[in-house]
Amino acid sequence: MSDPAPSTSAAPAAAAAAGTSTPASTTNTSTATPTPAPAPASRATLVTGTAFDHLFKIVLVGDSGVGKSNLLSRFTRDNFSLDAKSTIGVEFATRIVQMPDGKRIKAQIWDTAGQERYRAITTAYYRGALGAMLVYDVTKQTSFDNVPRWLRELKDHANKDIVLMMVGNKVDLVDEVGRAVSEEAARHMSLELDVACVETSALSGLNVEQAFLHVIEKIYMTSLANKQGSGGAGSGAGRGGGASNAAGGSGSNGVGGQRRNSKVDLHGNPQGQGKTGLKCCNTQ
Repeated sequence: MSDPAPSTSAAPAAAAAAGTSTPASTTNTSTATPTPAPAPASRATLVTGTAFDHLFKIVLVGDSGVGKSNLLSRFTRDNFSLDAKSTIGVEFATRIVQMPDGKRIKAQIWDTAGQERYRAITTAYYRGALGAMLVYDVTKQTSFDNVPRWLRELKDHANKDIVLMMVGNKVDLVDEVGRAVSEEAARHMSLELDVACVETSALSGLNVEQAFLHVIEKIYMTSLANKQGSGGAGSGAGRGGGASNAAGGSGSNGVGGQRRNSKVDLHGNPQGQGKTGLKCCNTQ
């Protein structure tokens, strides 16, 4: 394949069938910059180049203004924009990630508009998604209260076994405007919905890379388990021969019997495992 990484693509929402989208971004107004969590010691890594073995589609969903566009641009381009425009329809960007076994994953990440008037367009992009981030703003209670509704939409339109993560964004604003969503409330909802949970700052980059890599790794681990369970039947590779959507028909259990949407600590400390392993998004 020859799609640069990281890369972006944009076009009007009306041209959705052509796989393009319209660029826009959300904004954080604070300049406060928390110290990012330490980088994980052993996990997937971001790499350059164009060759890849598998293509994973991931969607970002949530209310308008929670920072989905800036999470996307921070992960794919290491960029943050103070432009206050909201996404019109959809936009996407890609990033190549290398697994510990050397396989290269092309993460195709779709940012969907949160406004009601674009709902018919954006839900069409849930189809075929192997992972999703349910994004809310930790300073806006309503965006958190709407997370279950976004989850219902995903279950109606996406793969039944999609890898999920709740992402509480804009923690950089807490000192300035206060926290509307407590960490305990977020943990309670993550347990109730059976999804992973982490807090991020697109402005500073806090936990952004770790969150995306966690989702990508979970999809990959599940795809390996499914291959083994089906006698090793695999998908085609993206190196010169067409990309594959791994984990398309997977079950609910991942490698080692772990649940697909295992819990994570909001600050990056593995629950019940001390301070080792994946610092941000370790599974139980």
